[in-house]
Amino acid sequence: MGAGDFRLFRACVTGACFLGGGVGMMGRAVCSILPIDFMSTPTRREFLQQSGAGLAGLSLLSGRAFAALPAAEGIPAHQGSVVPGVHGYAEQSVAAGGTIHFRISSTVPHRLSICRLGLDPESAEQDELLHAFPEAEPTPQPIHPGSYIAVEKNLSGNIAALALEIWIRPWKLAGRAGVITQHDEAGAKEFGLFLDAKGGVTFAVGMEAMPADAAAAARIEANQWSHLVAVWDGAYAALFINGLEKAKWQCPTPLTAGKAPLRLGALGQGGGAAGFLDGDLAMPAIYRRALSPEEIAARFAGKALAPATGDDVLACWPLREQQGERLADSSGQRRDGRIINHATRMIPGPSQTGEVPRFAAYEPLRDPQRGAAVRLASDDLYDCRWAVTADFTVPATARSGVYVGRVAYMWEGKPHLYHITFIVRKPARAAKAPLLVLAATNTWRAYCSAAFPKPNAMLKRNVGTGGQLNSPGNPPAYSFYRRHAGGQGGYQIGLRMPFIAADPYLLYGKEYSHLLRAERFTQTWLEKSGYDYDVLTDLDVHRDPSLLRGYRAVMMNGHSEYWSMPAYHGLDDYLRRGGNLIVLSGNSMLWRVTFSPDEAIIECRKVDAPGEQMKPHERAECWHAHDGKRGGMFRDNPHPSYKLIGLDMLGFVNEPSFGPYVVDAADHFLFHQPEATGLKAGDEFGQGPGGAMPRAGGHEMDIRMSTFAALQEQPTPAGATMPTDPAGMTRLANGTSDWTKPGASAFDYFFRRIKPTKPQGPEMIYWERPEGGKVFNAGSIASGWSLASEPKLQALMRNVLAHFGVGRR
Repeated sequence: MGAGDFRLFRACVTGACFLGGGVGMMGRAVCSILPIDFMSTPTRREFLQQSGAGLAGLSLLSGRAFAALPAAEGIPAHQGSVVPGVHGYAEQSVAAGGTIHFRISSTVPHRLSICRLGLDPESAEQDELLHAFPEAEPTPQPIHPGSYIAVEKNLSGNIAALALEIWIRPWKLAGRAGVITQHDEAGAKEFGLFLDAKGGVTFAVGMEAMPADAAAAARIEANQWSHLVAVWDGAYAALFINGLEKAKWQCPTPLTAGKAPLRLGALGQGGGAAGFLDGDLAMPAIYRRALSPEEIAARFAGKALAPATGDDVLACWPLREQQGERLADSSGQRRDGRIINHATRMIPGPSQTGEVPRFAAYEPLRDPQRGAAVRLASDDLYDCRWAVTADFTVPATARSGVYVGRVAYMWEGKPHLYHITFIVRKPARAAKAPLLVLAATNTWRAYCSAAFPKPNAMLKRNVGTGGQLNSPGNPPAYSFYRRHAGGQGGYQIGLRMPFIAADPYLLYGKEYSHLLRAERFTQTWLEKSGYDYDVLTDLDVHRDPSLLRGYRAVMMNGHSEYWSMPAYHGLDDYLRRGGNLIVLSGNSMLWRVTFSPDEAIIECRKVDAPGEQMKPHERAECWHAHDGKRGGMFRDNPHPSYKLIGLDMLGFVNEPSFGPYVVDAADHFLFHQPEATGLKAGDEFGQGPGGAMPRAGGHEMDIRMSTFAALQEQPTPAGATMPTDPAGMTRLANGTSDWTKPGASAFDYFFRRIKPTKPQGPEMIYWERPEGGKVFNAGSIASGWSLASEPKLQALMRNVLAHFGVGRR
């Protein structure tokens, strides 16, 4: 943190006590995940006792007491932990005049202020302060990661015989995990099927543990489906794997059940859920008798396609539901399950074999051999369920734009800032500005790796796709670019979670950035140039695509990579009605996303391109749970993005490979009207003096279909078609990017690697769509960065805005 940043920090806080050394000492003492006893709400004394000697420094906070830790609402007792430092979230957007709710967990005192980001993307010193809250006491709020299936109606009474059946595909083998359990490690030990860190399967009845020699023979492999059946007839217990008996031992213990909860994919520890399984489950069932070897062999051969039936079935869960928490029990015994922490749906079962072709019709819900499974993860977390710690009512006169809740605090003796970004939109009945700027919030969320990062004192810091350094203890850190800790693909991200990739100062390289900071350069140029504009989030447009209507022009800005179908159709409708679109973005509209009905989760199933979270042989998982439709890239769906914006993604380069634009159609009116840009054919523009940064051609860029066809090195894949350019398109300029330098990767339209022999970069087009509407597309994420400082590109953009009817105040 530089001198200017420290001055900003001091402006955000008051009081020598807050800036004193005691707080810094306390910060050093809590650099680890703090265990919380499940769902309790301890007093400060109890919290310190539970957290161990490492929190002794809290006693230095003279006169301060921790607020009681809130229990997580809406889920059964569940193992939890507190992440040290400051972490928080709020709604993604709020209308002027509305109230935004901040949910902050902190183990240190902190001060929250509300600011509208100012005219300098590099610094916070020009930000507009709306409100400063008083200093807040430490308010630690626990997280409760780990998905499993809770069954409210457990088995009860005296049990004379029992069989547990399940198909399981473990991902990561780490620690003791529950498979089917009615068992508490520190309480009632009734029965359970468990998995250990070496793939060992164990079966316990009452207090009778499985003998070591029997356990040694029962093992399964990670990343493979296995059929498990544990049987107990009152005298003997046996364990079958894939239809074969692997172990048998004497087990004459009596069994009385009813005290412990029934769980799938977890066990109990002190009354709360723990021991979460990283794995896929299919067709779990419980019987009131021991199945015969012949019955077990037949169930194995059935590959989890048929539910267990008969009067002896106590519960069976086919897991065919794709939405909601409830999983129906098909036995008639009313032991419906409830998914905790969402898990992942639309996963095929063990009966699904073979690779689903990329370019062929496939409807998973009509595939009789697909089966169904639920994917569990020990780090599944989509809703922190934190209590509101501060409210702020945005003034009704507040300008639309990007705002932050800025949290100032001390950590390890240094001042830190934590930003909770949100968008203020116009009230529903307010007059619209001429221009709408879309904030690429879906993309910010997609890159939200390490949602609970270790505190970092640097205001501007370089963050790659893997995210920031995770806090000690490894809290959930998956995203659309980072797999779960157990290896499962990152298909879903919660919106009721810290939104750290929306920090306005994150870099992606030495000088360049591709998330919010990239968008800020365009926004500040618009304000400095006297243009009036509104801002909406991707989620706002997904929720109500008609919001686009009434704007003279809509601008996609920065890295507008992730789009939902409602937003896609909304933009199509806007253009067909004669709307105007400006694209100062690259890698635009590549991936399809969906939102859960309650808008709590965003889903994206990435395959067949860099950043994929599933391999081609797993393509059967590409269909979304939210709508049952194919996910992946728009170009692999019936609605390719080039039909709306004219271009699609070529590839990506690092900063040394960024290049300028070269004028192509010098006679085009946009270079001359109403302002002469002075650009001639072959002139370079979109770069700093002498070719220095910022240069517009990077880091991800888009081109026309005809250019893809010219660059293609292999035949078009079977079942696919190479599109052609839509009518009415003019290439204004051709970007230059160096593909010979490290980190540069180019792809054809079917995402197969190519090696361009020329420095082909983003293409800048003007397109009058035959279906209606006009499009100006600069084809590059860095175009807005260059716009903020390059006079010739600024003149061209003024012409574009004027042509689209957007004037200055």
